[in-house]
Amino acid sequence: MAWRGKVDSLLDIALPARCLLCAAPALGTLDLCAACLADLPRNHACCRRCALPLVHAADLCGECLRREPPFASAWAPFCYAHPLDLLEARFKFQRDLAAGRLLASLMVDAASRFLPPLPAALLCVPLHESRLRERGYNQALELAKPLARALHLPLHPHALRRIRSTQAQSGLDARARRRNLRGAFEVDPAQTLPTHVALLDDVMTTGSPLRECARVLRKAGVQRVDVWALARAPARR
Repeated sequence: MAWRGKVDSLLDIALPARCLLCAAPALGTLDLCAACLADLPRNHACCRRCALPLVHAADLCGECLRREPPFASAWAPFCYAHPLDLLEARFKFQRDLAAGRLLASLMVDAASRFLPPLPAALLCVPLHESRLRERGYNQALELAKPLARALHLPLHPHALRRIRSTQAQSGLDARARRRNLRGAFEVDPAQTLPTHVALLDDVMTTGSPLRECARVLRKAGVQRVDVWALARAPARR
C-alpha cells in the first residue's frame, strides 16, 4: 500500500540505520557503513580444498597434503579476524540477532558470485540439544536459511544429529578437537539425502566439526560433501 511506503520512508528519516560496528550511517538496508564494509577481511588467497588463508592461493595447503580432508572443497568468503570476529561473537554468544542478519546478508552477497556446480542440498552442523536449549538457536542454521533461499537449495536442518554432548572446542588443539568430536554426530536414518551436499558452519577454525560431519555423511552414502563457512580462521602459530 502507498501509505505503508510513506510510513517506511518517514521511519528511515526519523530512525536512520546505523552501522553495527561504529554507529555511523549505514549503507541502505545493510547495517554496516562503507568504511567498516571495506575493512572486513576477505578470504581471497586460500587453499582451495580447505579455505585456509594463505599468502598465495593454492590447490592444497600443507595440512591437506599431510592429511586429506573427507570433503571435496571448502568455501569461506571471510577470514576470522577483526572486525568480523566482533560481529560473530555478538551473534553467537550475546544473542545479537541483528548481527546475525548482517552476517547472513554478507554471506548471501558473497554466494551470489558462486559458479556451478552447486550441491543438491544444504545441511548445517547441528548443536547438541543441551547447547541448543542454552543458546536458543543454532547459529549455523540461521546462516543457512537465507543462503538456501538465495541459492534455491533444499535445506535439510535435521539430516545430521549431534548425539553426544562434547567439551567446548575453544582452547583445544587440533588433535584434541578431533578426539573430542569422534562419534558425536550421526545421520538421521529417516532422511534421504542426495549424492552431493554442502555442509555449513559459522566459523571454520581447525575444521574438526565439519571434517567429522563430512566423514559421517560419506559413510552414510553421500558421494560428495562440500563445506561452507562464513569465515575461516588462519593457521595457529
